[in-house]
Amino acid sequence: MSRVPRTARALTEEQADAVRLARDFAAAEIRPRAREVDEADHVLPREIWAKAAGIGLTSFMIPEAYGGGGVADLVTQCLVQEELCHGDIAIGNLVTSNGFFAAPVLELGTEEQRKRFLTPLCSADPPLTALATTEPGVGSDAAAITTRAVRDGDHYVLTGQKSWISNAPFADYFVIFATVAPGTRSKGITAFVVERGTPGLTIGNPMPKMGQRGIACAELFLDGVRVPVENRLGEEGQGFYGLMRTFDASRILIAAACTGLSRAALDAALAYAKDREQFGVRIIDHQSVAFRLADMATKTDISRLVTMRAAELYDTGATVTEEAAIAKLTASEHAMWCTWAAVQIHGGWGYSREFLVEKWMRDAKLEELEEGTSDIQRLIISRSLARR
Repeated sequence: MSRVPRTARALTEEQADAVRLARDFAAAEIRPRAREVDEADHVLPREIWAKAAGIGLTSFMIPEAYGGGGVADLVTQCLVQEELCHGDIAIGNLVTSNGFFAAPVLELGTEEQRKRFLTPLCSADPPLTALATTEPGVGSDAAAITTRAVRDGDHYVLTGQKSWISNAPFADYFVIFATVAPGTRSKGITAFVVERGTPGLTIGNPMPKMGQRGIACAELFLDGVRVPVENRLGEEGQGFYGLMRTFDASRILIAAACTGLSRAALDAALAYAKDREQFGVRIIDHQSVAFRLADMATKTDISRLVTMRAAELYDTGATVTEEAAIAKLTASEHAMWCTWAAVQIHGGWGYSREFLVEKWMRDAKLEELEEGTSDIQRLIISRSLARR
């Protein structure tokens, strides 16, 4: 196995405990079920979800005031995310997915809304939730949202369509982003909490996916969905600000997840290279394999370094859009490369389902696409450079 990740700064006792809890859970509960969950495709692994909830892993990022673990700093969240995703990135992302719903509620919501929507997430049997931004014609350009929200007395009427919504087939609550002023781009975007079963809200069938099948995705169809005004998060037009701040944090967490995946690929490739023999020696003794492993280790460490830098800056309250983009771009592309390298080192066996490396390569591709493709991350970074 590869060495346990080291950092220049010693972990606090709280961080060390959180890492240990996540690492043990990933090894005992996540990794052994990874293949089964992938083969089942869009079936929610409810037992893993329930066990994770029972030890606080599904709500550790939610403030104590609402019953959560109170781990507010992004650095600790990234440490936990890396460990869970070292077990399996799809299931690891599922375990912490309620944090994505909670983020805009915390950023934009009133105290009453926070208590109402976040407290259930910290219960012994928490619901699944979802964040709905993407539309059939709107992906990386979130300001182009066309789902409409029209004020009608003490309600808003939502009409439109969302696509690729993670957890949608099983979610009980959604944060849905819509525009109250079509044609104004970001100025009209507003966030609403919508409950499953609300008349006019239809959830499509689970979408077949290449990888990360532990999280089911589906389309949402909104046909005159009436949402009470008290379910609006923030004022009209504040949704885009909340979304962008959420993206900064979530892109850093994605980078942490990718680091865990790269580490898993390295571990598997290293173990195989020490065991497999060709031409009378272990394949790790062939320079081509040894150098590929060295590159995997280097890329994994680089991913962790840029991720932790971004997380530390985020925790200071600084604007970290560029740093978050760098972390997400670097870690996602490194995860894709490291999983490819693991398959290559396994040779023909890497192409079979006997080893998890083929699954991990399929899983890795999503991270170069979601929450802004690699091209979008490069656009964010280059625009930031142009403004200097």
